[in-house]
Amino acid sequence: MIRAFQWDLARQVERLDFLVAQLPRYADWGYEELYLHLEDAVVYPSLPGVARADAYSTRDFGKLVSAATRAGIKVVPIINLLGHTQYLINHPDLRDLNELRAPDGSPLARGQLCPLHPRTLEVAEKLLRDMAPFCTAGKVHVGLDESFHLGKHPLSRAEVQRIGLASHFSGYVNRLHSLVQPLGLRMGLWADMLALLPDAIADLPRGLIAYDWYYYPFPRHPRMELHNFADYDLAAALAKQGVEYWGCPMNGGFRHEPMPVFGDRLANAQSWWRRCQRTHAGGFLMTGWEPQRLASELPMVVDAATACFWLNPEIDDHAGMLAKGFERVFGKAGSRESARAALAADEHAFAGYAKWENNDRWDNLAGPEGPARAERSARFFARLATRDLPAPLTASAALNAYLAAREAFVRNASHTVQKLRRRHATGQTQFITQHLKTARAAAATFAEQIAAARVAARTMWERTRQRRARSPHEAILERDAHRLRAWQRWLDTVAKRPARCLDAAPVHGRWQLTFTVHNHAPALQKILVEQQSADGTDNGSAAWTTLAERFTIEFRAKAARRRADIRREFSVTVENPVLPLRIALRGVGQVAVSHVMLTDGVVTLRPRDWPVSERRALGAPAPASGFPDLHLTANRDAVELVF
Repeated sequence: MIRAFQWDLARQVERLDFLVAQLPRYADWGYEELYLHLEDAVVYPSLPGVARADAYSTRDFGKLVSAATRAGIKVVPIINLLGHTQYLINHPDLRDLNELRAPDGSPLARGQLCPLHPRTLEVAEKLLRDMAPFCTAGKVHVGLDESFHLGKHPLSRAEVQRIGLASHFSGYVNRLHSLVQPLGLRMGLWADMLALLPDAIADLPRGLIAYDWYYYPFPRHPRMELHNFADYDLAAALAKQGVEYWGCPMNGGFRHEPMPVFGDRLANAQSWWRRCQRTHAGGFLMTGWEPQRLASELPMVVDAATACFWLNPEIDDHAGMLAKGFERVFGKAGSRESARAALAADEHAFAGYAKWENNDRWDNLAGPEGPARAERSARFFARLATRDLPAPLTASAALNAYLAAREAFVRNASHTVQKLRRRHATGQTQFITQHLKTARAAAATFAEQIAAARVAARTMWERTRQRRARSPHEAILERDAHRLRAWQRWLDTVAKRPARCLDAAPVHGRWQLTFTVHNHAPALQKILVEQQSADGTDNGSAAWTTLAERFTIEFRAKAARRRADIRREFSVTVENPVLPLRIALRGVGQVAVSHVMLTDGVVTLRPRDWPVSERRALGAPAPASGFPDLHLTANRDAVELVF
């Protein structure tokens, strides 16, 4: 079984000297192949203008591949050729390749490649030929994962109606295979589309490689999130068709996570290692995605810890494996302490959209929940940041301390708004000055925390990346500083005219709608709050505007199951409480909603005929099989709120 690892260079470009220095280490850990997820991170000579400004030149990319060869590691480029092809569609000359069309037939700004567009194979061939010299493992990976827009283009839709979606997909796979074969390469693809379209397997070309991925622990078979985490098993069908099967865990963070959830990552790797052994898989690929918000060395620790499967099979506990990982990356001193600290941090992870949306708005924490939980996390990470541990770990802890402190600060601030309004409404003006004094002191302290977080974010970034580039966390911190100044101006205004406490604040609207979302059957749900427009209609019916929306995905092992008990507050500003409101659901699956209230901090309204703790279901159970209609642009269900 081949042991492989992946670097995702499509999100940000790592310094070449850093990458080159890691290759002999990975070879020492027993890794044999390197998969490079590219998109626009490398120059394609045949398609000028596709690469981004800081992309690797052909020469520098060649240096990386040559360094891998010297270390005894073979390279497999990943060239996305269906889903995740925004890097192509962004180019004006390639926009027409988009599967998605406006009503007038023009290509939309976002989407994926159309398999039947007259130019798609021409562009694919240019990409493949440009990358062929760097395919030192004799393989090229064409992606094809998460291609949920399949069949939307008029050409695609007509073929799907004639031969079905599975044959439409397998036909494209075969056409790509016909481009790869003359280059003397084997072709690989991610296996999730085969799990959704199993009838396509019978038409796949022999010799293909299918990379099966799933990023949570599992007892025997991987699961499909879109099917409410139902088990699936592709190994036997692929073997019968002569398709090589690989298993793929993941080493890093999901989306906006600033640190891996180490226990979940190791449990996921253990599940795949056991499955690969049971199924006699051709390979085990430790993938890594979206590392731009991580200190790059921390996913490397997971890769190094995973090497225990073949280097130290006697070590099978997470603490022992992770200690080995820290030892291999940073040296033996403090490795056990680092492992214990990293695993303890899992309990305070900045994971899931319910937390991440605080990066984009500050009115999302104006519900009844207090700051105690966030304050505990802030204290934990603040202590961790001061310990004598590897710099990437302490810097990541410092940033996490800030994120938790921000949540506590915003929750306290939103409660301050409500206190001020209640004092004003009851004529207790003598307390307003004290509330403002406390809030201003908290804001001054938070400004210092932003400054400290900037140092942490810069440390995480500069260890492996170009100093001239700004990290995503620094952009978030800049927005936070802007919101803080707006909050301070609001406090100053209220100090001059206490009646202005009724005005909307950055942390609390004039009115605030809050409710609890119960994610009891996880899949791919999106919850929305919509308000009817004061004027205007949409196709003869009342027009609705989205005030806020959130995916319910948690990206944690405890949520990757068919039944769960996950409860999250949802809070959003409402400027005009007179206009009708509704809670809507999109995506795949079902959620329940309870504890709905609309408040200005003084008056609290609850929906008529809806007892406060009664759960009301939205949506329908996720399908157990088949290709999903994600339904992300239109509501599947909605409940209007009548107060």
